[in-house]
Amino acid sequence: MVKRIVTLLILALAGLAAGFWFGHRNQAPTNASDAAVAQLLATRLPDLAGNEQAISQWRGKTLVINFWAPWCGPCVEEMPDLQALSTEFTGKNVQFVGIGIDTAQNMIAFEQKVKVGYPLLVAGYAGTDLARALGNKAGALPYTVVVDPEGRLHYQKLGRITSDEVRSALKPLR
Repeated sequence: MVKRIVTLLILALAGLAAGFWFGHRNQAPTNASDAAVAQLLATRLPDLAGNEQAISQWRGKTLVINFWAPWCGPCVEEMPDLQALSTEFTGKNVQFVGIGIDTAQNMIAFEQKVKVGYPLLVAGYAGTDLARALGNKAGALPYTVVVDPEGRLHYQKLGRITSDEVRSALKPLR
């Protein structure tokens, strides 16, 4: 009887480990195609004032694009770090852009509490499709990509990004 319980316990743990591995593997970012980056650069989204902004206006710069939402806890946690990094990289041919997966009204309310100096663009829930095209198979937030000045995807991260991770991603592009 004890042998049977131990065997079942081992099988259950092996199944749990396999399920975790397959689930994590299926949600890891995939490499985005050049077409997906071209789609990103061709995208036009309103800013918080309602003015349409073309992402292509920052072509030739290294872009740090952060997909986020005010209701996303990890997004809110990383936002002050991204703001500080944006300031740190001012004048170094790096442009930070936040693409919000929410309404302008909710993003404005957030920005009144947490000041963000880089452009925040309103994509609504359609922004999830753009993030998916850039390798975010899970459609989860936050999701950050770094596009080099030539328009190639250089780095992608699903989940809260740290300042050190951003600096490491940017280091070879400076």
